[in-house]
Amino acid sequence: MTFDDITENGKLWAVRFNGESENELSKLFAKWNDADWLRSFFIENIDDLSSYFKITDITQAVKDTIEDSDELECVLLDLSPEADLSMFFRPLSNSETSDVMLQKEKARLKRRLRHSSWLRLYAIKLVSGVYIITGGAIKLTATMQEREHTRNELTKLEKVHRYLLEENITDDIGFMEYLND
Repeated sequence: MTFDDITENGKLWAVRFNGESENELSKLFAKWNDADWLRSFFIENIDDLSSYFKITDITQAVKDTIEDSDELECVLLDLSPEADLSMFFRPLSNSETSDVMLQKEKARLKRRLRHSSWLRLYAIKLVSGVYIITGGAIKLTATMQEREHTRNELTKLEKVHRYLLEENITDDIGFMEYLND
């Protein structure tokens, strides 16, 4: 597993799993901007889309996803060096409030006009303001455990979390030392 510096200032990283040519963030944005992939996804998950978001128009869901993806990408990549990513990320569990070592977190856009954004980024927080993206998903259900594609994201989060602990990385300083070795 390797890590790509997304913002080139050491604040936002993305994991690249062994054997992969792209990091998880690049793969996500490619999928979220692929109308054919999105159409297939929403056809397969139409029951969740219609029951949770009350949307049955797949073409509109595809358009909304591409718009959200573009906005999310702009938010992440157009950050000024002094921007605080901790304003964007939140603990993965809504009931979690305390700061824990290598906390699992999520990020999403604020409310949209028609509906809440279903796009999610998942990350490990090294320290406040420094994150490693482990993946993301189109979340159409109340919990991640309800669908295989979101359960896979939980698995990736845990895999990166375990890897960091095995490498004795517990914060941004340990992470930078690891990268420089």
